[in-house]
Amino acid sequence: MSFAFTAHINARHKVLRFSPKFALATLVGLLCTTALADAPLTLHGAQQRAVERSRLLVAKDYAALASREMAVAAGQLPDPVLRIGVDNLPIEGPDRFSLTRDFMTQRRVGLMQDLTRADKRRLRAERFEREAEKSSAEKTATTATIQRDTAVAWLDRYYSEAMAAVVAEQTDQAKLEIQAAEAAYRSGRGNQADFFNARSSLVMLDDRASEIGRRVSNAKVLLARWIGDAAQLSLGGKPAIDVIRLDAATLETDLQHHPEIAVLGKQEELAATEAKLAQANKKADWSVELAFMQRGSAYSNMVSVGVSVPLQWNQKNRQDRELTSRLAQVEQAKAEREDALRAHVAEVRAMINEWQNSRERHARYQQELVPLANSRTMASLAAYRGGKAPLTEVLASRRNQIDVRLQALQLEADTARLWAQLNFLFPRDSASAHPAVWMNQDSK
Repeated sequence: MSFAFTAHINARHKVLRFSPKFALATLVGLLCTTALADAPLTLHGAQQRAVERSRLLVAKDYAALASREMAVAAGQLPDPVLRIGVDNLPIEGPDRFSLTRDFMTQRRVGLMQDLTRADKRRLRAERFEREAEKSSAEKTATTATIQRDTAVAWLDRYYSEAMAAVVAEQTDQAKLEIQAAEAAYRSGRGNQADFFNARSSLVMLDDRASEIGRRVSNAKVLLARWIGDAAQLSLGGKPAIDVIRLDAATLETDLQHHPEIAVLGKQEELAATEAKLAQANKKADWSVELAFMQRGSAYSNMVSVGVSVPLQWNQKNRQDRELTSRLAQVEQAKAEREDALRAHVAEVRAMINEWQNSRERHARYQQELVPLANSRTMASLAAYRGGKAPLTEVLASRRNQIDVRLQALQLEADTARLWAQLNFLFPRDSASAHPAVWMNQDSK
């Protein structure tokens, strides 16, 4: 009892001695967790969260796993068949229902095995391997789609909030103009119409702020579809939308490896494997059977051996027709892949042209139109303060300024959307971002 009590006291002292370190480690962990929770949500971070959170990618992993497991099963011989029966059992006369008195009555136990040809089993296994490869290619295509749609949702929220900030800034200016108009009216330097015009301008800005607020809320909802509650985090800086990962000179060659084209390529390989299997089916599989027949004690027991061979007497209307059908499916898959590649090349070239044009227009807004609108507003405000211009001119300049700034932001948002669609045609960091599901070692 004394030893147990002493051990308990020593253990308690050790806990007390190490508790400050434990508390410090816990505090550091909490601070790190809080820092991560409060860290701005970058575009790349949102894409990583979306890929990790996706259940569709998990479904593609399980589809590949299912096909690989079936590939192992398809490569095996069919299960043997146990056959048990009674032959030549009399049902009339003095020996009816006797298993031993009639010399023809026998109890039979047999085993039958279908001997599927090795090349057929190999092709059946290969077919499921092609299915697994197609599922893996679909996973890559799905990853690219998730990253692209997440990027578009992130950018929509970013630019909606930027527009909201512009309207909020102009609202603050409008409130100051209302105060100035009211003060001028009370001092006799202005008229009541200027005050009402300023009030109307503020109400219009409030209405525009309400509209943009709706866009911000919808953008958060669409972003939450991909990353969940993290969509409520503040956003980090915008990415560089002036550079894409595509070269127009090698576009057709690069797009041959596009995930969606790769899926069609795997479909073509699958169709080719099924055509090879149809060719192999023109050679029939045999079955063998071994049976032991037991008779009455007065008679000898017997053994039977048999071979079954299907008679393909109508190959031109069965096996040949099936092979022709499979070969047609190969050509169909090939034609669909080639047409999809042409469509992708044309679509991407058009998107690149539109992206470049949007960049040029945005640069014109930033370098010319926005500075001109700001200068006009400053000039109108200076003239109003000097008594050389009415307040309506200032308000008109303000409206023009906010319209130009919002148009510039909308143009930049459209450019960013095109950038996301072009830049994420291929997945980024897909191999490490979403680990595959566990697979049976025997299926490798």
